Amino acid sequence: MQNSLTRKPIEIKISTVVAVAVLLHEASTPALEAALKEMTAGSPDFFDDEFAVIDVESIAAETVDWDALVPLFKAHGLHPVAVRNAREEDYTIIRSHGLSIDVVSKPRHEPEVIAAQAEPQVIIRNNPAMVIDTPVRAGQRIYARGADLIITASVNNGAEVIADGSIHIYSTLRGRALAGATGNTESRIFALQMEPELVSIAGIYRTFENGFPDLQAQHPVQVRLIGDSIEVSSVKTVG
Repeated sequence: MQNSLTRKPIEIKISTVVAVAVLLHEASTPALEAALKEMTAGSPDFFDDEFAVIDVESIAAETVDWDALVPLFKAHGLHPVAVRNAREEDYTIIRSHGLSIDVVSKPRHEPEVIAAQAEPQVIIRNNPAMVIDTPVRAGQRIYARGADLIITASVNNGAEVIADGSIHIYSTLRGRALAGATGNTESRIFALQMEPELVSIAGIYRTFENGFPDLQAQHPVQVRLIGDSIEVSSVKTVG
């Protein structure tokens, strides 16, 4: 037995916590409430108490009623933990609700100097991948941080798989799959067979309450982002 006198009272370890991004395009609480009701279709476990980062960049000039907004999200199964792109004058009231301020660093764009008659540069990106060989069961959540996710077994109803890159499922997807979790719009989701609850690319999602699209039989399926819309299509093999 470990000696209680030498045991540390607290330990800090690195842990991966996945949060959904909630991008607000309206400051009106009634408008947001109506949108949430339409989105969840009255399902109390649609979000299943997901952690949420609220992004207010699109409504930076408008006044947000934080006293009403935070309870509204919680009532619909979203658990706000941070706010992104908030005005400095709102920091105090945001923090009073127990939320953190997520500070986004804006990249500096330096002028690009191109040497005359320079040889074309070829960039090869080697994306790492996480490989899962066992079925992903209901209640399980797998996150491939900074990588693609490859699953050689089924993803069952109630399971959730997430990747910063693309997701490849060499079986049936029945749960939720979220690719491009950190905003990569080029990410895709592939599966040999799809019966998903929800798919998402770079935060833009699609559900299938009205049934899955009728696609060509015996072909793998891909999900990708076209503009601001999720496209589901068959992957046609060549040869």
